[in-house]
Amino acid sequence: MRGIDIAEKLAQFDEHWSPKTVATVNDYDVRLVKVEGEFVRHQHDDTDELFLVIDGELTIRFDDGEVTLGPGELYVVPRGVYHQPVSAGETSVLLFEPSGTVNTGDSGGELNAERARI
Repeated sequence: MRGIDIAEKLAQFDEHWSPKTVATVNDYDVRLVKVEGEFVRHQHDDTDELFLVIDGELTIRFDDGEVTLGPGELYVVPRGVYHQPVSAGETSVLLFEPSGTVNTGDSGGELNAERARI
């Protein structure tokens, strides 16, 4: 048996906004994603979404404000709340959400990523 080395997993991919599942807890995925620039504004009708910054800085914009997270900080976006993740430089983030959650929520589009496990 061996634990999951987050740095090792992050070194396995370079693309941005394409989450990779590294573990499953019941019906939830633990996903790693590298982000840079602006993601699409979207919401998830049926689930909350946890963002935990591993390195870098992530801002999550909302209709009525924003939250900025640094390494070791997390934020849970409640279900049904429109949000837009943004990062000025490359940032690594751990996501925790139901396995069937689509990264672009109700927005779809070219940044929609298929579920991938590494």
